[in-house]
Amino acid sequence: MTATSLDRLAEQYGIGYAYHDYRGELKPFSTATRIALLRAMGVDTTGIPALPITAETNHGTLAAGFPHVLVIQQGDPVAFAVPASALGSGPLAWTLVTEGGASESGTLDTSGSTHDESRTLHDEVFTWVVPLRHPPDLGYHRMTIRASTGEAVPVRLIVAPARCYEAEALKNQKRLWGITLQLYTLRSSTNWGIGDFGDLMELIELAAPLGCGLIGLNPLHALFPADPEHNSPYSPSSRQFLNPLYVCLTRIPEAQACRPLQSFLRSDGVEILERIRAKPNVDYLAVAALKLHWLRILHQEFRLHHMLAGTERARSFHRFVSAGGDALRLHAVFDALHLHLKDSSVATGGWPGWPAHYRDPASAAVVRFVAEHEGEVEFQLYLQWLAAGQLAAAQHLARQKGMPLGLYGDVAVGVSAGGSETWSNPRLYVTDAAIGAPPDPLALKGQDWGIPPQSPFELKRQGFDPFVNMLRQNMRSVGALRLDHVMALFRQWWVPRGCVATDGAYVHYPLAELMRVLCLESHRNGCVVIGEDLGTVPDAVREAMQRHAVAHYKVLLFETEPDGTFKPPFAYERCALAAVTTHDLPTFRGWWEAADIAIARRLDLFPDEAARMRVTDARTADRYRLMAALVRAGLWHWQPDEPLPVYSHALMRAAHLYLALSNAELAVVQLEDLAGMVDPVNVPGTYREHPNWQRKMSHPATSILHREDVREMLGAMSIARTGRNPN
Repeated sequence: MTATSLDRLAEQYGIGYAYHDYRGELKPFSTATRIALLRAMGVDTTGIPALPITAETNHGTLAAGFPHVLVIQQGDPVAFAVPASALGSGPLAWTLVTEGGASESGTLDTSGSTHDESRTLHDEVFTWVVPLRHPPDLGYHRMTIRASTGEAVPVRLIVAPARCYEAEALKNQKRLWGITLQLYTLRSSTNWGIGDFGDLMELIELAAPLGCGLIGLNPLHALFPADPEHNSPYSPSSRQFLNPLYVCLTRIPEAQACRPLQSFLRSDGVEILERIRAKPNVDYLAVAALKLHWLRILHQEFRLHHMLAGTERARSFHRFVSAGGDALRLHAVFDALHLHLKDSSVATGGWPGWPAHYRDPASAAVVRFVAEHEGEVEFQLYLQWLAAGQLAAAQHLARQKGMPLGLYGDVAVGVSAGGSETWSNPRLYVTDAAIGAPPDPLALKGQDWGIPPQSPFELKRQGFDPFVNMLRQNMRSVGALRLDHVMALFRQWWVPRGCVATDGAYVHYPLAELMRVLCLESHRNGCVVIGEDLGTVPDAVREAMQRHAVAHYKVLLFETEPDGTFKPPFAYERCALAAVTTHDLPTFRGWWEAADIAIARRLDLFPDEAARMRVTDARTADRYRLMAALVRAGLWHWQPDEPLPVYSHALMRAAHLYLALSNAELAVVQLEDLAGMVDPVNVPGTYREHPNWQRKMSHPATSILHREDVREMLGAMSIARTGRNPN
């Protein structure tokens, strides 16, 4: 394979040749990396030339030339760019059936097509426009293209609005503030050792009267009931479904009439629950064992008192299962099967280690398992029903209490290789590569997150259904949704199996089409969209965000001018969510006291001592610059010749008021920062070395929000945001 032929083939499959790193230096991708990624996609790299992916089979047919899906903006023509060899001779017939059932059809003489200068590796490309009499409305429609030979190609037509949903509460320069938290970290006198939806509702009751407009949450995605220690919300089993450990048992109707549970809560359960609540970290093994045991008992109560009697509650469950379709049922089957295998060594790592006859959801063995374990599958469906119902109830409560947006959700960039999402749709995932990130100031060795990327070509072949369904499920019960690593809609850093993170390369995705789908689902669900655009983000992504009204994610610690000074509040973009810090960064106190640098040194995360010293010196300089910015904003009194102040609640207050004064339409404060905590939620680049996704809050949210200094600070944020005190 020559260098030129490799370049052409890699480009055809979306693999670039180089990128600019966080210092602006151009870094070429190695030949070995590009070949490894091509092979991971199933490309035979032993011979050249190779057919482009759109024509690797059926070359010279309609199926080779026409897309499986066409995504357009409302008002744009329905136009196809087609290789000349696919058009054949004679007119093409087309039929359009809209989402609402209306139909239209006609023919097109392709000899009159407009020539397009673009080329595939082997073919000229022509563009032709369907002469529709009635432009289709927003939605998902079906087209059929038929040749005179009888060959027919189905095309999914998606028509999207130009911009994402824009909430009425944010129009006319209105600004909101909110609180963000990791739900599992919440402490209370009622939960079972992990924060739950009951704690969330209690927090909403406390925060809404203070003027809070939104409550931000970590991803609530389904994890692994059979492997509770696999606890990262950013490496879930499925992004379409929920983690049942967040279910509040005492809010389940069956709990009130369950005598064994009520007896447990009055006797043995008192000491057991006090012990599990008192732990500094979430004990996932103990929590899962305890909650799943009693949830099974409540499921039996549900079957006895509702399913057998055919009550309205039973009918509600059946409607939920029916609406969830095959995707929900497959997820339930996965969890049931994984639990069935959990005592076997083959269960480690998820389904790739299962016996071969269980790895295919459609296999006879899986069908037989479902028939023999119908009750266990129903139990998993029951858990999802409970979780979805309690999350929806929390959003309803938030809106009822006057929160303009209510819940602000988060969706992970990918899923675990061994989870239900990859098991249910294995063709979509490239298992010989992992998503990560190139070296940056937060992780100088780069990052390998261990989650398999989706094939951009298979995603398109499936009509973007996986993306649509993921958005729909995550937007259903929130007023705003954060897309982690929004750059993934444009390109993802793929690390070939067996390589280190620095040996990865960027693979590109259809940004324009994915953004349009995002706009459509945002409108349909009335959901504001925030894109996490931190790190090395190409201009194309930020331009697309601006064009489609996807809010930026601005972190105070990174919002600096070229000379290092912190941007003044008026310089923040309007369409943005602003935060002082995030779950992947130290808490504000940890940052001010350089606790994160000490942790990184202890965990050997610096390439060398010189790098640690550079980071330490930069932190000192940043602390001085932040102090100067607070002084310029009139939020602190300090002279440059004075020593820096030690951390205090007053200092944390000043940093957050700085954001509250900003032009950003949304500003949030982490619950950890309100409590003055030091330990971070997560240390990027670590797995078992640090207790990521386990650390609990230092105090219950009720005690934090009842503190006078916290209430005064949040009142000041309300005044800064709205000009009025909620009290």
